[in-house]
Amino acid sequence: MPIKRKLRHPLAPLLRALIEVLFIIFLFYANLLMGEFTRHSAPGKTLAVGLHDILTPTNFTIAIVSAMFGYLVVESLRRYFR
Repeated sequence: MPIKRKLRHPLAPLLRALIEVLFIIFLFYANLLMGEFTRHSAPGKTLAVGLHDILTPTNFTIAIVSAMFGYLVVESLRRYFR
């Protein structure tokens, strides 16, 4: 009986990296948005105002750098413990 091998798409590693980086960026922005609605800053603030406050070029740069660094750390740990 022949052994069935799972065929991998050639772009699979790239797609996996992209998904992981986007997930880290999502967590970063979710954390920033939650911080906008703490007890001392939440009264009267709407979601639109909170999004306006966190969607800045500086935050985007921090998100990209953090996501790339986080991906590299997780990937190196994944390979180390494999």
